[in-house]
Amino acid sequence: MAEIGRDIAKAKRILEQGGLVAIPTETVYGLAGNAFNEEAVSRIFEAKNRPSFDPLIVHTDSIDKIKKFTKEVPDKAAQLMENFWPGPLTVLLKKESIVPDLTTSGLLSVACRLPRHPLTLELLKSLDFPLAAPSANPFGYVSPTSAQHVQQQLGDKLEYILDGGEATVGIESTIVSFIEDQPKVLRLGGLSVEDIEDVIGPVNVNIHSSSQPAAPGMLKSHYAPQKTIVLLDDLNFHDITDFTEFGALMFKAPLSELNGENQILLSKKGDTREAAKNLFKGLRELDQRENIHTIITEYVPNEGLGRAINDRIKRATAKS
Repeated sequence: MAEIGRDIAKAKRILEQGGLVAIPTETVYGLAGNAFNEEAVSRIFEAKNRPSFDPLIVHTDSIDKIKKFTKEVPDKAAQLMENFWPGPLTVLLKKESIVPDLTTSGLLSVACRLPRHPLTLELLKSLDFPLAAPSANPFGYVSPTSAQHVQQQLGDKLEYILDGGEATVGIESTIVSFIEDQPKVLRLGGLSVEDIEDVIGPVNVNIHSSSQPAAPGMLKSHYAPQKTIVLLDDLNFHDITDFTEFGALMFKAPLSELNGENQILLSKKGDTREAAKNLFKGLRELDQRENIHTIITEYVPNEGLGRAINDRIKRATAKS
């Protein structure tokens, strides 16, 4: 299994040698490798069992570094970077040839991000290359929000886990594309559409899944636990006589039909930011309980980070 620690120098050595390191961010933990090294990127896809048509996000620590591997930074993209970086924002820009096609799944664009975590920023500052870093979990499964989550799922697939504590946002970054004239949100995430529009004005929002995604996290089925997960509104309570093997991940109020011990509330006070932080952790906890075979969940108010939570719930329940 991978060693867990806070040794930035060790993480740097492993990455420079083409190895893989799990890194903490404010959103979720990432499985990182040299974004310019095709062998390292191949190891990321292999470790996650991730399809090669699903592009990776490239992480670094400064806008100046991003300008070295992208063709241009439009004015509105620069405005978002200045307002929200480091933070849960990813921007999609036209790439230079130094970024391997494998990293971008053959696309002529690259997803760029500056994560908000002191350990990872210090690591990125020490490197001569950016890091490709999708979430550090098997492809399609619940994203990890702690070093222990990474160890449980991918501990035998990487060399080191940089432990930065629990993620404070808890869902992936918001992805905004600047490939076309009008900015477009391709993935809802830890930065709300409202916050984005306060800075650059109206944006288009993608609401469709894709079998050939233009950015990470756009597949119909994703972020899912291994157990069956169903929406409360799709459940016919009249057909169920025994709820003992059901669990529930609810927004702020429990279900009266279920045992309280098998229910997790995302936010008792109805706060979507708190709910976002607890979403993946709650899904993972219920998924690991042996006495549960089905997880019931519900949508939250569709505003602010609630839109991103609902996106994850929609994708998690798609396979069911």
